[in-house]
Amino acid sequence: MSEITGSASYELTENGLIKRPDVVLIGGGIMSATLGIMLKKLKPELTIQIVELLSSVAMESSHAWNNAGTGHAALCELNYTPVKENGEVDISKAIEINEEFEMSKQFWAHLVEDGVIEDPAEFIRKVPHMSFVKGAENVEFLKKRHEVMTKHHFFDEMQFSEDHSQIAEWAPLLEMGRDGKDQIAVTRVETGTDIDFGSLTRVLFNHLINLDGVELATDTAVRDLDKEKSGEWEVKVKKVGDFFSEKIYAPFVFIGAGGGSLKLLQKSGVKEGEGFGGFPISGQFLVCKNQGLVEQHRAKVYGKAAVGAPPMSVPHLDTRVIQGKNSLLFGPYAGFSPKFLKRGSMLDLLASVTLDNIGPMLSAGMKNMNLTEYLYQEVINTHADRVDLLRNFFPDAKDDEWDLVTAGQRVQIIKKDKEKGGTLQFGTEVVAAADGSLSALLGASPGASTAVAIILEVLEKCFPEEMTEGSWAESLNAIVPTYGKDLSSNQELYESVRSKIDEALKIGAAKR
Repeated sequence: MSEITGSASYELTENGLIKRPDVVLIGGGIMSATLGIMLKKLKPELTIQIVELLSSVAMESSHAWNNAGTGHAALCELNYTPVKENGEVDISKAIEINEEFEMSKQFWAHLVEDGVIEDPAEFIRKVPHMSFVKGAENVEFLKKRHEVMTKHHFFDEMQFSEDHSQIAEWAPLLEMGRDGKDQIAVTRVETGTDIDFGSLTRVLFNHLINLDGVELATDTAVRDLDKEKSGEWEVKVKKVGDFFSEKIYAPFVFIGAGGGSLKLLQKSGVKEGEGFGGFPISGQFLVCKNQGLVEQHRAKVYGKAAVGAPPMSVPHLDTRVIQGKNSLLFGPYAGFSPKFLKRGSMLDLLASVTLDNIGPMLSAGMKNMNLTEYLYQEVINTHADRVDLLRNFFPDAKDDEWDLVTAGQRVQIIKKDKEKGGTLQFGTEVVAAADGSLSALLGASPGASTAVAIILEVLEKCFPEEMTEGSWAESLNAIVPTYGKDLSSNQELYESVRSKIDEALKIGAAKR
């Protein structure tokens, strides 16, 4: 497994990079920020070099306009509660995601108490989470889902209503212009959240780079990764505008570069990265220009995904608070671009195809023709078509009160499968070298909301001894109090810890 010893002093390259850091973090997003702070808390003497391609951190997937900003707690996302063949609603995935989100909140609350985060209102606010459906069959599903979910203590505060007047009180726009004969239903959890992950990421990096032994290099690309006989990684980096590359060496490398992770994982040559492919999907949102409507709606309202749509394309009418300003968004509308990053290259998809992943990619493509049809329809839709989709949620929507903005790129994982050849995966995959010297993150949603659980998995795979013995194990109890405990089966512990962290984050304790 990876061994990082910590360095008392270090030497810099001409461009100000640490020549031999203990850790290299590739990517300036929420994942690298979370891992960096966690490592410095577990072992303060570590030296860490952060490498970011763009001119600042949090400019790609972690940027507030490039993600939905939902604190994914499975309170409103219907794709986390599928119906099984026997007709029962399966809430196991919802329970898993809710617990992982609570772990993120525990970590953030710890950082508030530790003074790292001065004002949690900079990034997190209480905004109700709602699910919305139309039609008798969907209403029956939502009712059944509510019955099942409220039996579990994670979701026992969830409310259900088919009453138009009640729905109008909770979310006025859902009823504006609606025929009272429409059969609709909603569920509502008052203690949902809206999160500005861009602001959070910047706060975390501002703290991290002011710690001893941490350097940040922006406008710097990682060109190659090679494993040395000594066990260290040679990381070839190139400053934007420079002709020559530089080399730095580290025993542990983390690739948290969003859509750029797949290509870097392929460059590393680790066996565990073989067979992975990626399929990029771009996103767009309608943004409301009528501030009066913005102020009337305060909820994150999620519906059901269209047939063939990826889970990240579940439609939602969203209150967003970005850098303190209220906004109202609807979407996402999926699109296709061969870029793996919003500021990436049109050759990204083609360049990612290799001999070991072309089979899985072709196989997954053949099995997901409905996704291709869905993306084609999304691409050819006009502005009027998009507003028509919005009217399912907000019947009184007017074309000229909404503008279209392009959000971030997401790269869905294509994974080699012995039986199926290749499968299109959703969620985030942690890939780690067998010796623990390198780890990469692939995939997307729920991503940022479950960053702490994902990073803990990275640490477990790459530093198993430290995570189970000695000071690391003890320190984790302070950083994430319920790490290693099962909140899903311990209601008393869940309620006790949650009340404390919600108070620390200034989002109010749950009503019970």
